[in-house]
Formats: sequence, structure tokens, C-alpha cells
Amino acid sequence: MVFKRLLGAIGVGGPSVDTVLDGEAVMPGGALSGQVRLRGGGAAVEIEEIGLELLARVEAEHEEGESEGTVAFERYVVGGGFLLDADEERSVPFSVTVPWETPVTELYGQPLGVVLGVRTELAVADARDRGDLDPLVVRPLPVQEAVLEALGQLGFGFRSADLEHGRIGGTGQRLPFYQEIELTPPPRYAHTVSEIELTFLTTASGLEVVLEADKRGGPLTPGHDALTRFTVRHEDVPVLDWNSEVDGWIRRLAEHREAYGAQAYVHSAPHADHYAVHGSGPGAGAAGAAGAAGLGAGFVGGMVTAEVVDEIGDFFEGEDEDEAEESEED
Repeated sequence: MVFKRLLGAIGVGGPSVDTVLDGEAVMPGGALSGQVRLRGGGAAVEIEEIGLELLARVEAEHEEGESEGTVAFERYVVGGGFLLDADEERSVPFSVTVPWETPVTELYGQPLGVVLGVRTELAVADARDRGDLDPLVVRPLPVQEAVLEALGQLGFGFRSADLEHGRIGGTGQRLPFYQEIELTPPPRYAHTVSEIELTFLTTASGLEVVLEADKRGGPLTPGHDALTRFTVRHEDVPVLDWNSEVDGWIRRLAEHREAYGAQAYVHSAPHADHYAVHGSGPGAGAAGAAGAAGLGAGFVGGMVTAEVVDEIGDFFEGEDEDEAEESEED
């Protein structure tokens, strides 16, 4: 992706940009580093600002149904205030900290079907242009991996993963969306629970684990949802018996009889400044359901399908097409 984007708003002959990230993956709360590589166009220009945005492909529910859109959930200024001469090549190094709640996109190197990206934006001569767009890979923190590993050891299977626009009531959630990892129960719980959804809300001090169960009904009782929350610390990773700990969470969830109301999940309407809908269709989570990662035997053994890879490619290609159309309209 060397100098793949010629900045449209700046005009023909303007500078081009490519952002190269260091390493293959980051962790929530960790450092994202790399270089923004610029190449001057036909004339010298003042680079007023270099910005980076973190983007997520998010699903939203509304009265008309469901849709997918792109949410920018963090922005950084990593450079600017210099003159870029004609045909000059310059690299601007950066290192920024990603939010603690950044979703996990892979486990043991296997994609989960969640799509994140890093977009570079240049401000030149009172014009802003969204340039390079690169995939962002996020691996779990040790405490997240410990929970997922325990679930795999307990026999839970991976079904899908997606990002939902909205907020979980009663939690410390900060981002405008949350990640749901859908799991199938082992035989010992299959008669009471048809599915479990797992959400990690991470902070610098620890991890809030939100578990939601779709509980089966009986001949005289309808099925309902149950919700529980648990908190662990990062330093608990080497000292807890995670299989016993997580099994206790699941037993409490399965025994929970009180259905939670609508107030538990507060779905906010998409805001024009933060949620740009680019169309509906099968989401990355749905594609991941075809086999993104297997839980059984400690979460190891699944394979990412070609459909997930195609979905990720379509996301980034769609972003470029939308931005090109916006530049033409301007």
C-alpha cells in the first residue's frame, strides 16, 4: 500500500500518503505505532495537520430494521506544521495509545470477523482529505485470553462476533458500541441455555465481563434473557483457577431467573457525526459464523473462511469508494 492514495480534495498533482503500521497486532490499551509516509505532488504545500482515526464496522438496530455503518471511535493528531516540497518524500513516525475498550479482532492469529481500520487524514491549505485506510488487528489481553481459554476448556463453541451500536446500562462503558461474542453451550448447559453472549469492557485496572444468556423456556414458562456482570483485575491472570472461576459465572447465569428489562441495554440512535451508514447486508459477524474460530479444546482449531476475508476487503474498498464520491460532490 505504498503511496496508494492521491488526495482528491487537494486536487490533481497534490501529495500522496501511505500509513505503515509497526507489527501485526496491538492489544487494547496498548501502543499503536508506525509511520505516515508522504510524497509531495507537483508543488510545495503546507501540511497543517496529520490525523489518525480508528474506525469500526458496527451494526445498529432501529425502527426500519438493521443497518451497518462506520464509527470513528478515536482520533489523534500525530504531526503537521511543516512544508512538503514538490516530489519530497517524508516519513512522520507516531505512537498512540488505543482505547482500552477497543474490540478484539483475532484469537491465536485467527480472525473473529470483526472489522477495524486506521484512517489517515491530512489538512492542507484549509482542505481536509481522508487518505490511507489500513486494517487494524487487535489481539486479546492476557485477562481476556484467560476467560476465552476457560470457556473453550469448559466446552463452549464459537458462533460469531460483531459490534453493536448502543450502550449496556449499569456499566462503565465508554465507547458508543460494544462487542458481542456469541457462544454455543456444552451439553451440560444446553437444556437451560441456547446461547451465551460475552462482552468485555476493559479499563486500565481490570475487566468487566458481561454475560447474557438466551434461556430456554419450559412447557409452562416462556424463554427469556438473563444478564450478569463480573469484574476481574489484570493481575488476577496468574493466580486464579480460571476454569473454576468462569464455570461459577456460567452456573450463576444459568440459575438466574429474573429477566432483565429494556433498561439494561440503552440503544442510542445513530448520530450523523459519529455513525455514517454505508448500506446494509450481511455483517462481518455473520460471515464469522461460517467458521471464524473454534472454541472447543481451548479455543483452538477453527479456520477463518474466505467469506470473512472478502467481507474485510469489501469494507475497506467501500470506504474508498464512498470517500471518492464525496470528493467528487465537493
